[in-house]
Formats: sequence, structure tokens, C-alpha cells
Amino acid sequence: MFRIQSTETAKTYRLVIAGLFLLSVAALAVTLWVMVDFQREQEIVRQLIQQLPPESAVPAEELAGELRWQFWLTILVVLNLIVTGFVMVLLWRAYRSSQESLRDIKSLAGDILSSMDQAVITTDRDGMVTSINRRGIELLSLTGEYVGRPLYELSGRMPLEEFREESQSSRPAAITKDFPTSANGTTRTLRAFCQPLRDHQDAEIGNVVQLRDVTKRVLMDERMRRMERYMGLGSLAAGLHHEIKNPLAALWLHVQLLEEEIDGQADSDEVRSMLGVIKTEVTRVGGVLESFRDFASFDQLNRTPVDLTKLVGRQTRLIGPQADLQGIAVHVQLPTEPLPPVNADRVRLEQVLLNLLVNAMEAMPDGGTLTLRVATAADTQSARIEVIDTGSGIPADVRDCVFDPYFTTKNDGTGMGLALCEKLVRQHNGRLQFHTSERGTVFELTLPNE
Repeated sequence: MFRIQSTETAKTYRLVIAGLFLLSVAALAVTLWVMVDFQREQEIVRQLIQQLPPESAVPAEELAGELRWQFWLTILVVLNLIVTGFVMVLLWRAYRSSQESLRDIKSLAGDILSSMDQAVITTDRDGMVTSINRRGIELLSLTGEYVGRPLYELSGRMPLEEFREESQSSRPAAITKDFPTSANGTTRTLRAFCQPLRDHQDAEIGNVVQLRDVTKRVLMDERMRRMERYMGLGSLAAGLHHEIKNPLAALWLHVQLLEEEIDGQADSDEVRSMLGVIKTEVTRVGGVLESFRDFASFDQLNRTPVDLTKLVGRQTRLIGPQADLQGIAVHVQLPTEPLPPVNADRVRLEQVLLNLLVNAMEAMPDGGTLTLRVATAADTQSARIEVIDTGSGIPADVRDCVFDPYFTTKNDGTGMGLALCEKLVRQHNGRLQFHTSERGTVFELTLPNE
């Protein structure tokens, strides 16, 4: 899994130790041969001494003593070579033991890095990948050889090389960055962190890039932020509803009294027109107030088993006449196997689905294709409804505000439709998200099968 770059390999060490051992054996053999030769020379000298006259025996005895000293020195050399060979054997065993320990440590380090929930990628100073763990291969969807390649080739969907260079320029402060990615129709958020890689001498030899899938955490943080806003909006909505609804009712009553008062007068048509404007605006304000209260309230859901196939069929028939007027072709794609019913509030789900369908048709004023797809989610524990249009898509500068209350791009909209839909889906422990491009937008509604 991890490549280790080293100038000295285990094979080189084995060859050196084996060579030294063979040299020691050869030296021992030569020394033993020399000892045998010394013994033969000593025998020859003894025979010569016996044959020499007495006056010549003294030099011969000195020669025999030199040969004996050389013999004993040779014995010392033999002992030294034997000890050297024994040391070489011990050295070989110590080397084998250290190699096994090193393999165990490397295997343990590899197992630890491979078992981590986050991706770990190491690079050299030039941005060449030196190692990557299993999680990194999964998150980056890598195939084939990956070690030894530049970092930017591994992350075509994420600018990891630019992030690595940015982290180097921002030292000593460490930076993190989130990268949205899409794979198999699923959008994920990967959080990247980069730090220098140092050796045992504290010299910088590269970088360590870490990636973690924080999709659930980002969604949870976003839901927590929205929940905090909803909690504040709840008390605010109750106060506004009380303070504004009563004056509006009184205003409406007085407008009706004025209409009765001016009934039959000559100039009543112009006055009635102005009163009509007042009534229209009062009605609009009342509608906005009611939608605000609905959005901020946390009413209990009336959960019952709901057949999503029948629910989609009813809403499709409901929008059929309007779709025909706009020249929109409606297609419904149902699963081959029946879906289990979801435990949900049918009225609320119909409200959500109808709002999504109306928004999809408004995104195609010149006609197009509206597709509803019902299927089982990837986790097989949820059901999914997709509303797909062929409009021009949602502009990039407003995508983050789509589910915000009172945000709208329509001239006559209140901006509460999608915000209320998202809130209702969240109350069902579901998820509402979208994918958009110039070819259209897909709103994906996921509900748990419980």
C-alpha cells in the first residue's frame, strides 16, 4: 500500500554479510593449510637437526623455535577467524531479527493507515505522490498505478495541488478547505488538511494531505443553524401573528363598512377601486403572515402509511392541464418492484411535491420535459422521488440561498415555498437537495422507510 524510497535495500545488506562470511571461511581454510605446511616444515627441521653435526645444531634449533612461534601465531589467527565467523553468524541473525521487526512495524503502520476513516496522501517536495492509503483510493475513485504520479493527476475533481501550495505559503498557520465532489449521482463534501512531512532529523521532505468525508457533518451543521433560526422565528411568528392579524381583521372590517357606506353614491366607483386595492393588499399581507407562521411553527405530523406511487400519480393528474397549456411533457418513471409505504403525513407530502412540480413548470416557460422518478435510495432504507426539469438551471450565485426563507427570484413570489418544503421534509427525517446545470435542475426528495 505504501512505497518506501531507500538507497540501501535488504538485498544489498544480505550480499555484504554473505560475502564477508565467505571471505572469513576462505581465510580460515588458507590459514589451516598454512598450519599444515608449518607442521611439515617442523618435521623436516627435526630430521635435519638429527643429521647435523653438534656444532651446527644451534642455528637449526633457532630455526625450529621460529617455526614454532609462527605455528602458534597461526593458531591465534585461526581462533580469530573462528570468532569472526561466529560474530558474522550472530550479525546475520540480528539482521534477520531486525528485518522481521521492521516488517512487522511497517505492516502495523500500513494496517493502521489503511483502517483510518480519513484519506492520507504523502508527497515529496515536488508534489509527487509517495504513498496513499485505502481510504484515499476510495474517496478519489483511483484505478491503476497511483504512487509516483503528480498530485494534480490524482484529484481531477479537486484542486489538491493548489491547496498544497497554498498551505505551504500560509505557514505557520494551518488551513483547511472543503471541496464538494460528485460521484455516482451523489454529492459529497471532502474536508482537506495539509501539513509538512518531516524525517527523523526534522528536515522537511514533503507534505501530508488528509481528506475526510464531512458530508453528514456539514448537513448536520446546516440543520443546526436552521434549527436555531427556526427557534427564534417561532416566538417571532407568534408575536407578529398576534400583533398584525388583529389590526388586519379590523382594517378589513372597516373597508367593508366603507363599501356599504358609499354604496349608491355617484363617485363610488373610483372609491371602490381604491378600496379594492386595499383589500387585495390586506389579503396578501395576511397570506404572507400565514406562510410565515406555518414556516416557523412545529406542528405535529399526522403520520400514516403513504404509497408514494399513488401520491405521485395524484399530483401528476393535478398539474396535467397546466402542463398541457405550457407545452410541457410529463413523464413518470416508477420502480419495477413495489415500494414499501412510508410513514408520513400525506397532506404535507402532497404540499411539498406540488410545490416542487409548480416550481419545475415555472422554470420552463417555453415548454420542455418534466420527469418524476420514484425509486429506492442507494442505502435501500429510504425511498426517493426526483423532480427533473429541462429549464436553464439555477444560477450559481443563488444556489446557496435556495432554501432560505423569503428568498425568491420571482416577481410575484414570497420566497417561502422551498423553505417550507425543506422544513417539512426535515420534519419527516428526510432530505431535500438539488443538482442543477444549464440543462436543467433535479430536486431529490428522500424519505426513510419507517
